[in-house]
Amino acid sequence: MDLLKESILRLKQEKDAIILAHNYQTADVQDIADFTGDSLELARKAATLDNEIIVFCGVDFMAETAAVLSPEKTVLLPAPDANCPMADMITAGELRVLKERFPEAAVVCYVNTSAEVKAESDVCCTSANAVQVVRSLKEEDILFVPDRNLGRYVARFTDKRILPWEGFCFVHDRITPADVLQARRDHPGAEVLVHPECRPEVIDLADHVFSTSGMIRHVCSTDSREFIIGTEVGILHRMKRDCPGKLCYPLSSGAVCVTMKKTDLSKVHRSLETLKPRVTVPDDIAEGARLAIRRMLDIR
Repeated sequence: MDLLKESILRLKQEKDAIILAHNYQTADVQDIADFTGDSLELARKAATLDNEIIVFCGVDFMAETAAVLSPEKTVLLPAPDANCPMADMITAGELRVLKERFPEAAVVCYVNTSAEVKAESDVCCTSANAVQVVRSLKEEDILFVPDRNLGRYVARFTDKRILPWEGFCFVHDRITPADVLQARRDHPGAEVLVHPECRPEVIDLADHVFSTSGMIRHVCSTDSREFIIGTEVGILHRMKRDCPGKLCYPLSSGAVCVTMKKTDLSKVHRSLETLKPRVTVPDDIAEGARLAIRRMLDIR
């Protein structure tokens, strides 16, 4: 083990810190993390930790969620400029205007949103539980923000009227049907797994639709051996580690989230050393956001 990793492990132990990493992080960051997962898994983990310090290797809304759920803890975001472009596609002010137009609708917000947007929402969801969350609501009209593709995917499984905002994930939205067809030609017989943030016409061509951790569970548990993976390429490292003997190919080699890649080991080390940059959420915003997140976590 090199000196930088050794120093990170030492600092982590000295300061009672835990490192959480998203499945899209770089391989070396995933390998140094105590827990790697998708948005739902990371939110659940952040809500139950005993450690004094949480180092969040992901993007800004993920660290905000941890800070909202654990306001007494120190939450660090090693790359403070690691933002989520989709989260920036809707503001709390825009959501308030939307709520005025549809006062009878329930507001479901994807966790890929700011704390301010969460505070204006009735309940949060992730790609892993969006269908379940929407089905749990008594309202017939659902304002679904900000991901139009996830909203349209949810609409396939409910009779409720889904009113999606026109946001999107640039990584998944630019995957095309032509990419799927080419991947099938390159790897005949391989299962095609895609993320629900993909366009409807891409989803229609897939064998399965899963969140990132759902993909990992499927690859590890099924008897199939080859898979075409339609999400951010960082997940391939974890699949190789967790599902030995399986062959996983990227649906698109261009499926790279540049902001997820802004975290590196030197930034993790510096963050542990200085306990900065720290992510905090004002109490008035955190209270509303916490309610929406907790409602999601209470749905089983």
